[in-house]
Amino acid sequence: MSTFISTVLPFILVLSILVFVHEYGHFWVGRRNGVRVSTFSIGFGPELFGWTDKHGTRWRVSPIPLGGYVKFFGDQDVSSTTVDKCLVSTLSDAEKATMLHNKTPLQRIAVAVAGPAANYLFAIIALTALIAVKGMPVQVTSISHVEPGSLADKIGIKIDDKIIQFGTHEIKKFTDIRAAISDSANKDVAIIIERNNAQVVLGAKLYTEENAVRIPIKTLGIAPSTVYEKASLISALGKSIHYCYSMSAEILKMIGNIFTGASKGEVGGFIAIAEGASQSWHGGPAALVLFMVMLSINLGFINLLPVPVLDGGHILFCTIEAIRGRPLSEKLQERIFMAGLALVLGLMLYTTGSDIMRKKSWFVDVYTSVTHMVGIK
Repeated sequence: MSTFISTVLPFILVLSILVFVHEYGHFWVGRRNGVRVSTFSIGFGPELFGWTDKHGTRWRVSPIPLGGYVKFFGDQDVSSTTVDKCLVSTLSDAEKATMLHNKTPLQRIAVAVAGPAANYLFAIIALTALIAVKGMPVQVTSISHVEPGSLADKIGIKIDDKIIQFGTHEIKKFTDIRAAISDSANKDVAIIIERNNAQVVLGAKLYTEENAVRIPIKTLGIAPSTVYEKASLISALGKSIHYCYSMSAEILKMIGNIFTGASKGEVGGFIAIAEGASQSWHGGPAALVLFMVMLSINLGFINLLPVPVLDGGHILFCTIEAIRGRPLSEKLQERIFMAGLALVLGLMLYTTGSDIMRKKSWFVDVYTSVTHMVGIK
C-alpha cells in the first residue's frame, strides 16, 4: 500500500492532469471550429464514471491511466483516421457539417496542433509562475546527499562538499559530473573537491572487477544542492520560453540517439515517469511543478512528430491534402497509420525495457504492491 501511495498515485495524478491539458486543447479548438465532440476520456478502457454535458459530449474516466483521448463525432475510432461509414450514411447534411473530417485541412491542422500547443502553454505558464514566486531551481555542485554504500560514500565524499574537478573535466554545474563519469568509465580518476575552503583530492575507481573483468560504475550516488533564482514576471516568461526551446532540442537529440544507438540506456518510459513523479511529489511543490513542466514539454514535443497515430501525423496528412487539393487514398492512409503504430509501439517497448533493466528492484516492488492490492497472487 505504501509503495502504491508513494509511487503509483503521484504518477496517475500527474499524468492525468497533463493528459487533460493536452486533450482539452483538441477539445477547445475543435468546438470553436464547429466540430461536435462525442467523448472526452481520461484513461483507456471501460468507463469508471462520467457524465454527459449539454452539447452531448460524454466526459468519462477510465481505469488505465496511460493517456486519454477526444473522440470526434463521426469518427470510426479515437485515432480520427477514418469515418464511421454506417453512421455517416444516416446523418443529415447539418450533422455531417459538424464532423472533423468535413472541415477544411487548415481547421483540422488547428485541432491537431492544439493538443501539443496546450502542453507548451501549460509549461510556460507554470514555469513562469514558479520562477516569479519561488525561483528557478538550479542544481549546484555542492552535495546535499550521499547514498550509503555508494562509490561516493566509499571514497569519502561528504555532504556540503563541492566538486570542482573530475579527472580532466572542470565541473562548473552539476550536470557536468554525468558527462565526466561517462568519459571516465573503467578508469582510475582523481576527484578534486572543495571542503571548508580547502581543496581535497580523492582517488576513485569507476569500475568493479568480477572474474578479472571490469564492470563500469555509472553513478557516484550523490544528489546536488538546489538554489532558487527568482526573476521578474517578464524575465521569468523569457526564461520559461527559452527553457521550453532548450528542452525540446534535448528531446530531439535524445530521439536521434535512440536510432543511432547512442542513447546508452538513458531514455525512459512509463516506469521512469512514475519514478520521477514519486521523487518530485516528495520533493515539495516546486519540484512537482518543475517535473510537470518537463513532462508536459515531452508530451507536447513527441506528439508533434510527423508520425501517424500522433498529432504530427494528422498535421502531415492535412498538409499533404492542402497541397494536393485532395486527401491520400483511405487505403494508403491506413497502411501508413499501421506503420506509424508499429513504430510507436516499438519505441514504447524499447523505453519500457530500458526502464526495467535500469530499475529492476523498483519495478518488482511496484508490481508486487499493485498485484496485492487487486488480489492477484
